[in-house]
Amino acid sequence: MASAAEQLAANLNFSAFAKADELKKRIWFTLGALLVYRLGTYVPLPGIDPNVWSQIFKSQAGGILGMFNMFAGGGINRMAIFALNIMPYISASIILQLLTTVSPQLEALKKEGESGRKVINQYTRYLTVVLATFQAYGIAVGLEGAGNVVSDPGLFFRLSTTITLVGGTMFLMWLGEQITSRGIGNGISLIIMSGIVAELPSAIAGTLELGRQGALSTVLILAIIIMAVAVIALIVFVERAQRRLLIQYPKRQVGNKMFEGQSSHLPLKLNTSGVIPPIFASSLLLLPTTIAQFNAGKGPEWFQWLTTQLAHGRPLFLVLYLGLIVFFAFFYTAIVFNPTETADNLKKHGGFIPGIRPGERTAEYIDYVLSRITVIGAIYLAVVCLVPEILISYASVPFYLGGTSLLIVVSVTMDTVAQVQGYLLAHQYEGLIRKSKLRGRRK
Repeated sequence: MASAAEQLAANLNFSAFAKADELKKRIWFTLGALLVYRLGTYVPLPGIDPNVWSQIFKSQAGGILGMFNMFAGGGINRMAIFALNIMPYISASIILQLLTTVSPQLEALKKEGESGRKVINQYTRYLTVVLATFQAYGIAVGLEGAGNVVSDPGLFFRLSTTITLVGGTMFLMWLGEQITSRGIGNGISLIIMSGIVAELPSAIAGTLELGRQGALSTVLILAIIIMAVAVIALIVFVERAQRRLLIQYPKRQVGNKMFEGQSSHLPLKLNTSGVIPPIFASSLLLLPTTIAQFNAGKGPEWFQWLTTQLAHGRPLFLVLYLGLIVFFAFFYTAIVFNPTETADNLKKHGGFIPGIRPGERTAEYIDYVLSRITVIGAIYLAVVCLVPEILISYASVPFYLGGTSLLIVVSVTMDTVAQVQGYLLAHQYEGLIRKSKLRGRRK
């Protein structure tokens, strides 16, 4: 028999959505913020020739620069004021989270709750400025050495470009925080997803054009479409998959009443880390190669070798990408889910796993199960992100049809839809409570 929540969810319709004024305001705010972001990706940096840069970009779009452009929503292709996008902020978040595991001071801040989280967020913003400044200056120097892109090279151009790119990143960081607090969904993830979705039509059109010109065979295009559909189906299936641990609650007496024992489930997601590992892995691979890609053909031999080996589809890139995805799958799962804390909460409320002693043994069992399903989740992420990337790198198909982009789009869409459903459920519950109070007053 369906629960009350499931029955209520089944009754959700457009009329319920039309009455949820707060939800509509949040959706409109989110759409407006994303529109501002998309407009910014079409504003070019001052002092450059966009046409010359576009020709240079096309000659290097097959490497790591093309992946950077995918996360920037086409901002690199147009060398816009949002060219750095939100990637420095993501890199700063990775570094702070890694430092939290080794620094007692940061770990103590994390345990302080909301106040400690605010301090860590402030540290993340400071580090974002440092990383963005480093990358922006590298881009300015690279643009000066990229031919006739810059009309008036010099100190003023480097300074203005650095300030503009760092300001664009900080604005997007603020915009993402505003979407999270005042809109719907996770702001940072939605910014990345909107950039990918906005470029999908042109990517599909480009692929079909290659097929019309004979550069891609019809069979290969059909295989790519089938692969994309299969990857989307796999993502939806695994993201909804759970390993449920049976939780039993004993009989209890309250006053003169005896309540029967109840059973429940502790749901463990097969992919607890979500879309974070491929985003973190990509941002770390992009960070050291930003300058190298802009200075291709110049500098020491080891610099050129690194640039070549980190090109998209190369063995070193694939090995590092795979290793980072697996590492962050386990690392982020350990951050967001604490077996010891979960076991303590179950013990406080009288819950236990049948056959497992409450307390430390329960924590060990939850950690045992979580570690094994995380292995499956890491394999799933590796397959979804790497196999399509390998095929696409050899077929010269745009990055937007790869596994990483599909994973981001599908996962963020599912999370956002789940939040919308949560707001609708809360709105319906509020309506039922108001009706019950009114009926009570009539009586």
